[in-house]
Amino acid sequence: MNKTKLMAHLVAGYPTKEIALTVARSLVKGGADILEVQLPFSDPSADGPAIQTACTKVLENGFKTKDGLEFIVQIHKEFPETPIYIMSYGSLIYTPGVENFCRMASEAGVSGMIIPDLPFDHDEGLTASCKKYGMINIPVAAPSMSDERLKKLATAGFPYIYAALRTGITGSDTKIDEATLSFLKKVSEGGSKVYGGFGISNGKQSKALASSVDAIVAGSVFVRLIAENQNDEKLLAKKIEEKAMELCSL
Repeated sequence: MNKTKLMAHLVAGYPTKEIALTVARSLVKGGADILEVQLPFSDPSADGPAIQTACTKVLENGFKTKDGLEFIVQIHKEFPETPIYIMSYGSLIYTPGVENFCRMASEAGVSGMIIPDLPFDHDEGLTASCKKYGMINIPVAAPSMSDERLKKLATAGFPYIYAALRTGITGSDTKIDEATLSFLKKVSEGGSKVYGGFGISNGKQSKALASSVDAIVAGSVFVRLIAENQNDEKLLAKKIEEKAMELCSL
């Protein structure tokens, strides 16, 4: 089967640790090449209602950063060949110290970090700390960036850049048009590989993106499936696996 690469997003511990593990297994079974694990945060500014609600629920359960890292350890143990990226926010990794956090993440089996609110050129030492511990920092490019700033990011030498396909928050549907493809071309012009996400929920969108990105990124679509099917774990596993297969099939 021809496929495009899929980075699948899940919130650590949502709605419970056990169900989150079932979701991770189903995503890998469905063809996800990379797991983007979000550490819940109280003010997830780039996330839409589905992920915000998920984060709130997990935090209400008393979930801590160490629980997220333990969750990642377990996934990495089961799927050592599947890269795991942490997605979170600056204050969460700044609190224990950026270098200290990167060391802990690396020891847990993390391959890369996506921290949307740390700009690529003022990242509090994140890129250097990732490098020190064998990980990559994956900065975020947005269509709202000026051409000058976008070019600066594109030519800064990052191995990968996460391209947010539109401005605003995640979750609502994204139209893949000529402007989207032009933006992706600008992001990749310095030689960085590009991950493209924000509002990707169906195979039609992923097919439209496939030739312009190294991997498509999907998150809210899985979080919504969890919210709708969390009381039937077997059905949930099936739906997650099927959605992953749809998104990465060409």
